[in-house]
Amino acid sequence: MPPAHEKSAAVEAAVASLASGAQPAREILRSAVRSLLSDLSDKAPGRSVEVRVPPYGAIQCVEGPRHTRGTPANVVEMDSVTFIELAAGLRSWSDAVRDGRIQASGIRADISHLFPIRES
Repeated sequence: MPPAHEKSAAVEAAVASLASGAQPAREILRSAVRSLLSDLSDKAPGRSVEVRVPPYGAIQCVEGPRHTRGTPANVVEMDSVTFIELAAGLRSWSDAVRDGRIQASGIRADISHLFPIRES
């Protein structure tokens, strides 16, 4: 795993690219998503909601009943660009849901209160 300063640089580079309308490089996306997933896990520790950002990562977070086997009861899935935009405050949860950019299922799947993770 890259050092913390490299992770922050990846997030900053990804946000800057997206804010200017450009697509970040794949390596930048991967590092930024993993860094932000780690931040989300720190912000909302727990194991009741699985957040998936394929193909770069998935975490379990949010306090509540722990998921251990089979398909999780509470799943949130989105693409990497949407996740970074949400995490940086460049897109709102409600807009992303309305646009079909977030797939969320389960009674605990509305994690809108956790975003943004970092301010842009």
